[in-house]
Amino acid sequence: MRATGNFWLALGDAALVCLGYSAAYLLRFDLTPPPAARHVFLISILPVLALKLSMYRLFGLYRVIWQFIGMIDLRAVVKANALTTVVLCLGAVAVQSLAGSKSFVLVAILDGLLGVVLIGGARAAIRLTHVALTKQRYHSAGGPKAGRRKRAVIIGAGEAGEKIYREIRDNPRVPCEVVGFLDDDPQKVGLRMHGMPVLGVVDDLDAIAQAGLDEIIIAIKSVSGQRMREIVEVCQRYGIESRTIPVLGDILDGHVMINRMRRVDYEDLLGRLPVKLNSEMIGHYLHGKTVLVTGGVGSIGSELCRQIAVFAPKRLIVFDNNESGLYDVEMEFANRFRSLELWPVLGDVRAAERMEVLCLQTAPDVIFHAAGYKHVPMMEAHPWEAVENNVLGTLNVIRAAASASTERFVLVSTDKAVRPASVMGATKRIGELLTLGANGQGRRRSMIVRFGNVAGSQGSVIPLFKKQIELGGPVTVTHPDVTRYFMTIAEAAQLILQAGGMGRGGEIFLLDMGTPIRLVDLARDLIRLSGFEPTEDIEIRFTGLRPGEKLVEQLVGDAEHVAPTAHEKILVIRGESCDRRWLLGEVEMLVAAARRQDGPGVRACLQRIVPDYASAGTSFGQ
Repeated sequence: MRATGNFWLALGDAALVCLGYSAAYLLRFDLTPPPAARHVFLISILPVLALKLSMYRLFGLYRVIWQFIGMIDLRAVVKANALTTVVLCLGAVAVQSLAGSKSFVLVAILDGLLGVVLIGGARAAIRLTHVALTKQRYHSAGGPKAGRRKRAVIIGAGEAGEKIYREIRDNPRVPCEVVGFLDDDPQKVGLRMHGMPVLGVVDDLDAIAQAGLDEIIIAIKSVSGQRMREIVEVCQRYGIESRTIPVLGDILDGHVMINRMRRVDYEDLLGRLPVKLNSEMIGHYLHGKTVLVTGGVGSIGSELCRQIAVFAPKRLIVFDNNESGLYDVEMEFANRFRSLELWPVLGDVRAAERMEVLCLQTAPDVIFHAAGYKHVPMMEAHPWEAVENNVLGTLNVIRAAASASTERFVLVSTDKAVRPASVMGATKRIGELLTLGANGQGRRRSMIVRFGNVAGSQGSVIPLFKKQIELGGPVTVTHPDVTRYFMTIAEAAQLILQAGGMGRGGEIFLLDMGTPIRLVDLARDLIRLSGFEPTEDIEIRFTGLRPGEKLVEQLVGDAEHVAPTAHEKILVIRGESCDRRWLLGEVEMLVAAARRQDGPGVRACLQRIVPDYASAGTSFGQ
């Protein structure tokens, strides 16, 4: 089928080449070529035809599915005609005895230009005809009629918006009709893209929405949370559906597809532009290296693995004790990153010997330690489990890294480690101290990444609120004034990667997370995004702070001093480690208390190691 189609394509090209070559002669000689020029035309037309068709074949113009000819094929048309023109001009100059050689050079140039217009135009006509026929067949078979198609405006008259428009235009199965664009650049207003006008700037959305729209498609790769919030509020006011492109997908593979668009979610309203990575720096320390990620199945760990895979490591080891999750990650990566050597390893960071054997066997160059318990009330009830996982597990990974001479070790920590009011926060702070104490042993650089709540991660408040909204409420908030710093899973993974490249050892890296968000405001936003009104449709109920929870979280301790880095969104603290021998002795007593499931003993040990820890919880067995 393809061979038959391309035969007719080549035959049509032959006719167009002859037409263009003839028109070039007529244009050069004002429609009346002299006898000498007619003689040159007659003896040269067949060689020119053979040369052009050979060039078209060389540039792959007949190795395409002709129904889906696109810009890549049009670029090939331009290149093939340009090269043919150069060959013909050089031939004319070389053969000085050829009558009218100077005139032939001009003919060759005109022929090249006409070739681009005729051959390229024919291919554009083929594509447009195919699109029109496909839509006609789809509508004849019962597809959505024109009167039932949604009227949509694309916000963003840039590259992403253009790709979205083309896919909507060319895909008859998308029941949507784009009526125009909006953009933040006022200089684009009044211009057209593929025949569609730029109707105004984004601030004009309110007026345009009143004219009757069904859908807003947000196709801006870097849009602030405040701007996203304004757009969504207008959409909600007029009952318009809002969708956006997956920003992280654009970062990873550059593809913008209509079937990957999604409804605007709370992560889009967090109030910060996405973190921009220094890809060269990250690639330098990850490319061709063996990388181990503990907790690689969790929300942050799995996203970290996806972003690491983009930088082509020699081997990526995903370590986790979640059997089903490990299998899911293996299947996903087998499809998305087929050239990657992936080692899914089932195990537990609490097993010291297992960790050491793995590190000696694989000799990881970089370790990202993301394994750890993070649910505050649960760890208040089971403090010994927090110690076993967050303290002993971290110590085991640090020691295994030392035995394998690992170059970089990055600990994933939390803002709850600052002036901790919970067992979870205190154990994470001890993990930080252990990491700082291990810095500089051998060649190893040890560093810490500390951030706030991760929106959408397992156990975070956002999935809980969404589930409560689905059940009809109430949405439970601990306190009217409780605030938290939030970041997306993508931001968390990017910060970890960037810190691994920036760190010299002994630092604690922070993301500039902007203003903390009140949980009650978050609850109201999620209710509205779900199509309801707070208090009217979904009740918000205050339940009081739970054991270990604070009203306000901090990213920086009282004695810590923050400094800027070369990255505008990343700050650094030069961590101060305590006496390592004393710390290891205290940790040994802490682990012993944990293995006895001695809640008061665990809390007493935590208090000695982390003096600003303020115990407020109770545990089973107390």
